[in-house]
Order: sequence, then C-alpha cells, then structure tokens
Amino acid sequence: MGGGPLGAIIGRYPSGASGGSGGADGERTMGGGIIWHNRKCRDVVFLVLFITFWVAMIVNSSFGFNQGNPLRLTYGLDYKGNVCGDKHANPDLRELEIRYWMNPNQVYESGLKGSQFTLVDTRSICLMECPIPSEDGLNWVCDYPDGDIHISVDDWIDRDYDYYEFLTPAMRNSSLQLQGPCYPVIFPSVNVYWSCQFIALASNASMRHWQQMGGVNINENILIDKTIHRAINSQSSVLKRYVADIGKAWPVLIVCGGMVPLFLSLIWLLMIRHFVSGMTWITVILFNVLIISVTMFYYAKAGWIGNDVVSVVIGDSEPYFSFSGREISHLRAMAVLMTIVMIISILSSIAIVRRILMATSVLKVAAKVIGEVQALIVFPVFPYAILAIFYMFWFSAAMHLFSSGHITKNDCNANCCSFDLKSNQVSCAGCCGYRIHYTSHIAAAILFHLFGFFWATQFIIACSATVIAGSVASYYWAHGEVSQEVPFLPVFASMKRLMRYNLGSVALGSLVVSIVESIRFILESLRRRLKLVNTVPVSRIEKMTLFSSNCFLGCIDWILRSVNRSAYIMIAITGKGFCKASSIATGLIMNNILRIGKVNVIGDIILFLGKLCVSLFCALFAFLMLDTYKYKSAHNRISSPLFPVLVCWGLGYIVATLFFSVVEMSIDTVILSFCQDADEHQGSAQYAPPLLMETLDGQAEMQRLTQGT
Repeated sequence: MGGGPLGAIIGRYPSGASGGSGGADGERTMGGGIIWHNRKCRDVVFLVLFITFWVAMIVNSSFGFNQGNPLRLTYGLDYKGNVCGDKHANPDLRELEIRYWMNPNQVYESGLKGSQFTLVDTRSICLMECPIPSEDGLNWVCDYPDGDIHISVDDWIDRDYDYYEFLTPAMRNSSLQLQGPCYPVIFPSVNVYWSCQFIALASNASMRHWQQMGGVNINENILIDKTIHRAINSQSSVLKRYVADIGKAWPVLIVCGGMVPLFLSLIWLLMIRHFVSGMTWITVILFNVLIISVTMFYYAKAGWIGNDVVSVVIGDSEPYFSFSGREISHLRAMAVLMTIVMIISILSSIAIVRRILMATSVLKVAAKVIGEVQALIVFPVFPYAILAIFYMFWFSAAMHLFSSGHITKNDCNANCCSFDLKSNQVSCAGCCGYRIHYTSHIAAAILFHLFGFFWATQFIIACSATVIAGSVASYYWAHGEVSQEVPFLPVFASMKRLMRYNLGSVALGSLVVSIVESIRFILESLRRRLKLVNTVPVSRIEKMTLFSSNCFLGCIDWILRSVNRSAYIMIAITGKGFCKASSIATGLIMNNILRIGKVNVIGDIILFLGKLCVSLFCALFAFLMLDTYKYKSAHNRISSPLFPVLVCWGLGYIVATLFFSVVEMSIDTVILSFCQDADEHQGSAQYAPPLLMETLDGQAEMQRLTQGT
C-alpha cells in the first residue's frame, strides 16, 4: 500500500523505539505497546471553529429566548395585538385562548378579490369558547369591558361576553351599525385549531331579531366561511401548529425519543452478546412487523381505516358539519409514502434471506469483542446523556426562535370604524389589525439553529465512534488479550486520546457530513416551495433532473458517512488528521474490497434494520401515547400526530445509532485492522481473531463454489 506500512503505529511497535517514550510523546495501551505513536493535536483550526460555532449557538438561542413566545405558534392575535391565552396581556387572557371575529361583514369584505382589507384587520377578540346563535332571540358578543362598562373580565365571561343591556343609547345605535362595542351572533361557529370557523348558515331566529331591531344588512355569502378556512389552513399557520405540537408533546418526546430507545438499544446489545445466532432473524422479522404496524397507524389517522381519523375541530361539533385541513392531507401523503416503503422493505427482506447466515457470522465477531471489552456496552450512555441535554436545550430554543417575530400594526388603508370604550365614541382611526412580522435575520437564525442540530449531533456520534474504535483496536492488536483486572481501561485510554489529540479531526469529519445534510434539506425545501408556487405542469425532464439530483446527493451522503466511519477508526488508531486518516482507510478498503466487501455490507444492512426496529418501535409507542385523552383535550390538544411521531422516530434512530455503533464500529475496526494486518504480513493476518478468519474463509469458499458452478 502507498505511503509505507503502519506497523510502527498499529502493529507491533519496534522494540528499539519502546524505551524512553511516554507522556506527550506517546501512549501505551494494553498488550505490550499495541497503539503507540508520537501523537499531536490535529486539525486544531476546526476545533477552534467548532468552539466558536457553539458560542454563536448560545448567542443565537439567547435571542430566541429573549424575543420568542411559543404561545404565538398556537393562538391568534386579537385586535389589540395581544396573543390569546397570554396571562401578561391587557386584559389578562390566560383562559381566553380562542380567537373570534366579531364583525361578519368585515370577514366577508376581507375575502373579496382586490380588497385592501384582510382578515388580519378584521376586529377579533379572545374567548373561552365559540359563541352560538340563540334559538329564540339574539345573542351578543361584546368587546373587552372598559371605560363606562364597569364589570370585571370574569363577570364578562360569566355573562357569555354579553353586556348589551348596560349600553347607552349611543352605544346601542353603534352596535346596530356593526361598529361595536357589541356585535350580534348570527352565524354558528366551531373551534377549529383555536379559531372560530364560521358556518355560512345564518340563524333564522337571530337574523329576524336583528332586522327587527333595525340592524344593518349582514352578508350571508359562503365567502365568510372560506375566508377563515383559508387563513387557518395557510402554509405558515400549519407549520406553526406543527412546531407547537412538538412543544405540547414534550413528555412523548422524552419517553419515546429518549427512554424507550435507550432501553431497547441496551436490550439489543445484550441479546447480541448472549443470543447472537437468532438476532439476525429476529431483527428482520421484527422490522417487517413494525413497519406494517406504523403504516396501519398512518392509515387510521388519515381516516382510511377505522374511526380514529384526526379531527381539525377542538371539542364537540355537529356531526352533519365536516371540516378538512392540510393536516389530514399530509397524513394521507405520509400513509402513501409508508406503503411504498413497506413494500420495498418486505421485498428487500426476502432478497437478503440467503445472506442471513453470513450476517450472523459477522455479528459473532462483534459479540466476541463486546464480551471481552464489556465496558463498550455501557459506554454509549455517556454520549447519550450529553446528547439528551443538548436536545432539551435545542428544542426549547427552536420553539422560541420560531415564535420570535415582532408584533406590528398593519397599514391597511381601510375605511372602517369601531366604538372606543375608553374615549366613549366611535373612532375611525387605527382600525387595522396586528400581525407577527418575521425579518430575514430571524430566518437566518432558524437556519443556523438547524445546522447546529446537524453538526452537534454528528460531532457527538463521531466522538463516540472514535472512542469505540480505539478500544476495539486495542483488543485486536493484543491477540484478543484484555486485562481482566481493569476491564474499562481500553475505553478510558481511547477517551483520553480523543480528548487530548483528535477533537479537531472529529469536528472536521462531522462538519463535512453536516454541510451535505444541510444542502439536501435546503434543496428539498426549495423543491417543495417551487412545486406549490409553480402552476405550470413540470415536464418529465425536470422531474428526472430533480430525482437524479436527490439521488446524487443521497449517494454522496452515504459515501461520506462510510468514509468518515473508516476515517474515525484510523484516527483512533494512528492519531493522523482527518484527511490523512481517510486516505489510509480508503486505500486499505480498496486493496481488500473483494475479500471483505460482502461481509461488511451485509453486516451493515442488518445493523441498519436493527436501528429501524428501535426507531419504528418509538414511532409506534408515540402513536399510542398521543392517542390518549391528554393530547385530545382542548389545552394540550395537538393538531396532528405527524410531527411528534416523526421527531420520536428520528430521535429513536439517533439514540440507536449511538448504541449500535458499538457493534458497527467493532466490526469495521476489526475488519480494517485485519486489512492492515494482512497487508503487513504478505496477505496472511497474524492478529486476526479465529471467528473473523472463519467468516472470511467461509465467504471465500462460498464464492469459489459459486464460480465453479
């Protein structure tokens, strides 16, 4: 192999060099000098960059904590710019969470094409529940009590927001002109995601009383229904609700995204250690059962099977009124996608059945290593704890960043008037509403925060993998001899080398993967936005180009992850920088690709299925938790289980990756060490464990027989 042998680094250290070395010059592990090298700090620039990045992350998150208010993600604004449900508003709105538009004519006007008056400018207040018309009279919803209306907010609520009897003649005349302070309840309304959705079926009794009192004409056009429906189902509103769902379902995230994958991953490692022969079959069968179960849950929530469809209505509603939303459409799209994935997965499982025995042999090698270096089973708990603390901080900051826009008053140039209780007269100035304004620097802060998620996650996983690789390499090059008196020594020694010399190299490797993942995320977001904006049908060439670019980036991501994993192994063994270690690892693999290729690939497939089993179980358990009354009641009600389930799925996969890397890195480290061992000894590995030799020899024999036939 080019660049000279690595015997002085990862093989037997020359006896003449063993004396007088130590401390900063070198480091000796067990087995009489297995990993010994004059190490020095590598890729320091990228370590400094990572530290600087973390300082920026803290500053960026501080901005979110200072400016954000997660209530804005769920509840709307009233005509004063207050967030419904906010206890710090004036008046106190802590129990008043539902937004209600009082003037139906303004709602109608805001829905007209070319109108400068938007629904945001329509006069709205916050209530406890949506009002309903009277069956034999006329109900009123009046403005927050103020000025000459001497009743408390609590009394106003107890009176069903109606103090019409206390109005002066001038106030009553103004109310009949739909200028307040009281407005008639003509149309029934339903609580749809904390906003009162009008139903364009006016109450005959209420309308008759209103006309008898001399009230102005009220439009009964279906437009008042559609206008509110469009606002509730806008892309920005749906995205805010999805983000808010994550905050409301934080106990589900802790249990299904943290505790459940921790428990399952530890069980899987223990079963690999003691029941390796049957684990490959169990993993494949369990994976197919779980993916079918999760797909069926998506079908149920989408309303295609059973009666457990997600409802957009909060609370009770009349059965003859049906409401739809983007959330249901998204669940149906996810159900279709899961169906495709399920079919491909089942067919792929059938295709690899013949390779199951080979995967069992590979896992036996890892089980042997875990049995000798037992600290590897519990070591991932340490990076798991760091990752858990980071995720709690990150999700909390993300909620505040997404809600950190400024509440500003609109410039609507509309001609509208309303009664001002403080001045006790009708005012035609300042009737425009408020909106949450998001500036470009807030969007940049959110993107930076998302990139921080990718980089920090990859960095912690890479650190864990490097420590495991160093521990396993010590075992391999010691002829499998590990000190029984100090079973944790290989892990501690590997952690020390990482912390002292190699954090910069790990930061560089994790940065490369994070950049590729971020590019894929941005391109996918742009693709979806262009698909919604572009009304012209997309040609086949454009579709093929888009699909090819996605596949290309996916392949690049997969290759980078594979190269990085091998690079971390060589970093742990040789102490080289990331680029040099990648070059060494790639050379070793290419020189032995025919010998180790199939063994390594089939092992990776089984481990990938194992990670999916853990994450799918997390998703399944999340569905069950979100199906309880707590997350279907008004206050904690989530708009859709889609985002919480996907987040639990993702977190479960990340936790499984941390723990499964014990097996994954054990296999890869032993195989890479075998390649170097064979390279140094003219194709005959001297340090390889017997199990590994049996596996590779068995594969070679199988290939020979196959070619002979």
